[in-house]
Amino acid sequence: MHQHRDDRQRRPLWHDLAERFADERDCLAAFLALETAEVLEGEKPANLINVPNRRRPCGRNLYQLWRRHGAALMGQSTLAVRELVDRGDSLLLLFYQPQTLTALLAKANVAGFLRQAGYPQPVVMDSALSELQERFATMGFPHEIGVFLGYPLKDVAGFLGWVKLPVTCQGPWKIYGNPGKSLALADGFRACRRRMAHRLSRCAAAVDCLRTNGVACSRGNDDPMAPMVTSGFP
Repeated sequence: MHQHRDDRQRRPLWHDLAERFADERDCLAAFLALETAEVLEGEKPANLINVPNRRRPCGRNLYQLWRRHGAALMGQSTLAVRELVDRGDSLLLLFYQPQTLTALLAKANVAGFLRQAGYPQPVVMDSALSELQERFATMGFPHEIGVFLGYPLKDVAGFLGWVKLPVTCQGPWKIYGNPGKSLALADGFRACRRRMAHRLSRCAAAVDCLRTNGVACSRGNDDPMAPMVTSGFP
């Protein structure tokens, strides 16, 4: 296994932008826009964001800001959100683009994967998200969430131990088998984040960045290896 290029060097970090947003509502909007950049561009169906309940270096507690301003900001966003679990010391939020996630879950290979994982059939977005939320409450961390996040099915199946593929690379997620498509996908996600960081460094209102610029169908699971992953499913 080899390590892909350093993720921290390549990914713009929130604290690099935080001082630009003096208003606490703008601060939260900018944080969310950066952390959901790939979803806002339509390159990814969903992003999972952990919001710790503690003061950050900028002096703000984003958990408390979410509780005060989250609902109002999401009312101005084209994204949807589901609170998966509040542990008190942190909050786990799933931000998603309904059209993109619905298109992903409608794919036969994705539906077959989730059927194997025990999700209700037929796979419908709301019921699948409810099942995912229930699993967070009862199982800790269900690793099939990688499907919802648009990771290649071979990588999710490899992590779950469903297929015998070697770990070949560690990027933003653990990559199994041929790493080419997975690394290209990860590079695309990083590019979205860099574009959003540039946009936030120049925008007048951070909330404007929480609106999509048009939605593309997620390409994360258009994977030539996916039939290999799902061929044994009932």
